[in-house]
Order: sequence, then structure tokens, then C-alpha cells
Amino acid sequence: MNISTPRVKELRDQSGAGVMACRNALLEAEGNTEKALQILKEKGIFKALEKTERSVNQGLIEAYIHTGGHIGTLVEINCETDFVARTDEFKELAHNLAMQVAAMPPQFISTDEVPAGNKDIEPQAACLLLQPYIKDPTKTIQDIIVETIAKVGENIKVTRFARFELGK
Repeated sequence: MNISTPRVKELRDQSGAGVMACRNALLEAEGNTEKALQILKEKGIFKALEKTERSVNQGLIEAYIHTGGHIGTLVEINCETDFVARTDEFKELAHNLAMQVAAMPPQFISTDEVPAGNKDIEPQAACLLLQPYIKDPTKTIQDIIVETIAKVGENIKVTRFARFELGK
């Protein structure tokens, strides 16, 4: 099957994956763009899971002040190298996570931090990684992080966050 360059470019624009990965996914999906996107997503998740044990000692701290100045957040997000920490994808992820913390005030990063036996806490609302992403509620924050891991090729972790609200 012959896959045209514009089709590969279109899939690359949609997925953020490399040229060869897009071409191979289109070949595997027999030219079906939606199926190719699904293939890329599955491969990206698999690659991201392989990277979860890698050490993350670089990164950045992102600050976000919501319009009006009544809510502010700080988010520390880490990756493996300073090279990735300076990429636009990583900076955008950090900014989006800081906005997420401002919009949907989580108490914990993940369910591992929730005190045992506390039945009053709803994990999806209280844990940042389980919250629906404010820009696309069909995805969770964990999904967004996994997608970024697949794009940049390094492990990424949210280490800590702080949220400040005027008067609270």
C-alpha cells in the first residue's frame, strides 16, 4: 500500500508522533486515519509505561495566577533531562497542570497519598492524576502526562503542587 506524504503529515499533526511511526501506523491500519491514531496511542502508552521506573531529577516549577489574582498555583513537574525540561511540550504540560490545579483543587497527586480507610474522599475529585482534564474532559490528567511522555521520550512525574486562594 502506498501512503502519501500529505496523509503522513496530517496524522503527524494530529498525533505529534514521528514521521516513520505515523507512516507505519497508517500501513498497519491500511490507510485508516482513525485506526492509525488508535495504534499510535496504544504504542505510546506502552512506551510510556516502560519509562515509569526511570529517575526524574530535572524539570521545572510552573506558577499560574488566575485572572483577577484571587487564585494562584505552583506545580513541580520532573523529567529525566534538562533538555526535555526546556521543550515546548514539557512547558505546555507544566502550564496546563498549573491551570488544572487552579480550576479543580485537588488534595493529592495520586491515590497512593490518600489516607487509608478514608471513605469521605472521592478519588477522582481529590487526586490530580485521576481528574478529568479541563481542556478535554474525555481524558484524565494521567492520560495527558502519558501522551507527553510518548512525545518527548522521557519519564515525567508531578512531584508536588500548592494552591493558594485569597481568604482561605
